[in-house]
Amino acid sequence: MKPLSAEPGAWHHAWLRPQWPAPATVRACVTTRAGGISRGSYDGLNLGLHVGDAVADVIENRRRLSQALGCRLAWLDQVHGVQVVEADPAATLRADASWTATPGVACAIMTADCLPLLFCDRAGQRVAAAHAGWRGLANGVLEATVRALGVPVNDVLVWLGPAIGPAAFEVGEEVREVFVAVQPEASAAFAPSGNTGRWLADLYALARLRLAAQGITAVYGGGQCTYSDPRFYSYRRNACTGRFTSLIWLG
Repeated sequence: MKPLSAEPGAWHHAWLRPQWPAPATVRACVTTRAGGISRGSYDGLNLGLHVGDAVADVIENRRRLSQALGCRLAWLDQVHGVQVVEADPAATLRADASWTATPGVACAIMTADCLPLLFCDRAGQRVAAAHAGWRGLANGVLEATVRALGVPVNDVLVWLGPAIGPAAFEVGEEVREVFVAVQPEASAAFAPSGNTGRWLADLYALARLRLAAQGITAVYGGGQCTYSDPRFYSYRRNACTGRFTSLIWLG
């Protein structure tokens, strides 16, 4: 990924831009800690109102983000579920994915180790974003997002944003069983850890398998670990931490 293009000296040059063959009408970026006013454990551009940070600081961070991108942001109350809603900048809806066909409205997903996914159609007329931890993946948030996007699967492009990598994401046997019971080939996405009965899970591989099962193979990104990269907030690394955001919109 490359930095989001910006004016010389602008602080949001440190944000990231997905590298994928999306149409010119589709805009996307991923924030980092750069550009915010949060302090202490939340140092930087924390965009989560639910993590204990000063509300005024988060609101200012969100204002800066909206101003820098030049679009309206549609935030979600994320609950590790499978609900998908139409993006609405005027309301914080309880869901874990959103879609829009309205230019200037950004689908925003907050994460700090879970996997953010950005979706668009090849015509550049509809976009979506999803929040997928292992529960969301197992319960079908990606399938629900594709349905809500409402275009043929052959027309769907997906980009996988920064998430906890397979060298750091340790889970129990029960998590592995959930995925393997549905897709036996998912066993390849788990490697034994150094602890008895524990596995290292590859969220990127699991997401690609779930997407492939729907006929979606135009999948890009992946491989950027939030746990090992200090530019990103990571809950596994620091339990008291902020949230960065992956966004997609029509420009």
